[in-house]
Amino acid sequence: MLKYTQDHEWLRAEGDEIVVGITAHASEQLGDVVFIELPDVGREVAAGEEIVVIESVKAASDIAAPIAGTITAVNTALSDAPGRVNDDPLAAWFFRIKPTDPAALDGFMDEAAYQALIG
Repeated sequence: MLKYTQDHEWLRAEGDEIVVGITAHASEQLGDVVFIELPDVGREVAAGEEIVVIESVKAASDIAAPIAGTITAVNTALSDAPGRVNDDPLAAWFFRIKPTDPAALDGFMDEAAYQALIG
Protein backbone atom coordinates (compact mmCIF):
# COMPACT_ATOMS: atom_id res chain seq x y z
CA MET A 1 0.00 0.00 0.00
CA LEU A 2 1.29 3.43 -0.92
CA LYS A 3 1.42 6.44 1.38
CA TYR A 4 1.95 10.02 0.26
CA THR A 5 3.59 13.20 1.52
CA GLN A 6 2.49 16.83 1.19
CA ASP A 7 5.55 17.24 -1.06
CA HIS A 8 4.21 14.72 -3.62
CA GLU A 9 6.42 11.79 -2.74
CA TRP A 10 5.10 8.24 -2.58
CA LEU A 11 6.29 5.77 0.03
CA ARG A 12 5.97 1.99 -0.01
CA ALA A 13 6.98 -0.36 2.79
CA GLU A 14 9.04 -3.38 1.71
CA GLY A 15 10.16 -5.45 4.65
CA ASP A 16 11.92 -3.16 7.12
CA GLU A 17 12.68 -0.57 4.43
CA ILE A 18 10.66 2.17 2.78
CA VAL A 19 10.97 2.82 -0.95
CA VAL A 20 10.56 6.49 -1.97
CA GLY A 21 9.75 8.14 -5.29
CA ILE A 22 7.72 11.05 -6.64
CA THR A 23 4.10 10.94 -7.71
CA ALA A 24 2.73 11.26 -11.24
CA HIS A 25 1.42 14.69 -10.21
CA ALA A 26 4.94 15.82 -9.26
CA SER A 27 6.34 14.39 -12.47
CA GLU A 28 3.76 16.29 -14.54
CA GLN A 29 4.50 19.53 -12.68
CA LEU A 30 8.25 19.16 -13.26
CA GLY A 31 8.04 18.38 -16.96
CA ASP A 32 10.80 16.43 -18.69
CA VAL A 33 13.36 15.34 -16.08
CA VAL A 34 16.92 15.70 -17.38
CA PHE A 35 19.12 15.14 -14.29
CA ILE A 36 18.86 13.41 -10.92
CA GLU A 37 21.47 13.42 -8.14
CA LEU A 38 20.85 10.65 -5.60
CA PRO A 39 22.12 10.36 -2.01
CA ASP A 40 24.96 8.07 -0.99
CA VAL A 41 24.12 4.59 0.28
CA GLY A 42 24.81 4.40 4.01
CA ARG A 43 24.02 8.07 4.59
CA GLU A 44 22.02 8.78 7.71
CA VAL A 45 19.37 11.42 7.11
CA ALA A 46 16.93 13.44 9.16
CA ALA A 47 13.30 13.88 8.20
CA GLY A 48 13.02 16.98 6.03
CA GLU A 49 16.70 16.94 4.99
CA GLU A 50 17.15 17.64 1.29
CA ILE A 51 18.79 14.56 -0.20
CA VAL A 52 17.87 14.35 -3.91
CA VAL A 53 18.38 16.99 -6.58
CA ILE A 54 16.09 16.72 -9.58
CA GLU A 55 16.31 18.98 -12.62
CA SER A 56 13.82 19.27 -15.44
CA VAL A 57 13.47 21.48 -18.47
CA LYS A 58 11.24 23.71 -16.32
CA ALA A 59 12.99 23.87 -12.94
CA ALA A 60 15.42 22.44 -10.44
CA SER A 61 14.01 21.02 -7.25
CA ASP A 62 15.16 19.24 -4.12
CA ILE A 63 13.50 16.21 -2.62
CA ALA A 64 13.59 15.88 1.14
CA ALA A 65 13.77 12.69 3.13
CA PRO A 66 10.22 12.08 4.34
CA ILE A 67 11.49 10.19 7.39
CA ALA A 68 14.68 9.82 9.39
CA GLY A 69 16.82 6.78 8.74
CA THR A 70 19.67 5.28 6.74
CA ILE A 71 19.77 5.14 2.93
CA THR A 72 20.11 1.45 2.02
CA ALA A 73 19.91 1.63 -1.80
CA VAL A 74 19.53 4.09 -4.67
CA ASN A 75 18.12 3.58 -8.15
CA THR A 76 21.31 4.15 -10.15
CA ALA A 77 19.40 3.57 -13.41
CA LEU A 78 17.94 7.07 -12.94
CA SER A 79 21.38 8.64 -13.22
CA ASP A 80 21.72 7.30 -16.76
CA ALA A 81 18.06 7.70 -17.74
CA PRO A 82 16.37 10.36 -15.57
CA GLY A 83 13.41 10.50 -17.97
CA ARG A 84 12.19 7.21 -16.50
CA VAL A 85 10.59 9.36 -13.81
CA ASN A 86 8.31 10.83 -16.47
CA ASP A 87 7.62 7.46 -18.12
CA ASP A 88 6.50 5.65 -14.96
CA PRO A 89 6.84 7.56 -11.66
CA LEU A 90 5.76 4.55 -9.58
CA ALA A 91 8.45 2.30 -11.06
CA ALA A 92 11.18 4.98 -10.98
CA TRP A 93 11.92 4.90 -7.26
CA PHE A 94 14.74 7.14 -6.00
CA PHE A 95 15.98 5.50 -2.81
CA ARG A 96 15.30 2.97 -0.09
CA ILE A 97 15.57 3.98 3.53
CA LYS A 98 15.61 1.98 6.74
CA PRO A 99 13.60 4.18 9.10
CA THR A 100 14.80 5.05 12.56
CA ASP A 101 11.17 4.67 13.71
CA PRO A 102 9.43 1.52 12.40
CA ALA A 103 6.03 3.27 12.66
CA ALA A 104 7.23 6.13 10.42
CA LEU A 105 4.61 5.53 7.71
CA ASP A 106 1.64 5.89 10.05
CA GLY A 107 1.45 9.69 9.77
CA PHE A 108 1.31 9.92 5.96
CA MET A 109 -1.70 10.25 3.65
CA ASP A 110 -3.46 7.37 1.98
CA GLU A 111 -4.55 7.48 -1.68
CA ALA A 112 -7.92 9.15 -0.96
CA ALA A 113 -6.35 11.91 1.15
CA TYR A 114 -3.66 12.53 -1.48
CA GLN A 115 -6.22 12.75 -4.29
CA ALA A 116 -8.15 15.29 -2.20
CA LEU A 117 -4.92 17.30 -1.77
CA ILE A 118 -4.19 17.52 -5.50
CA GLY A 119 -7.83 17.95 -6.45
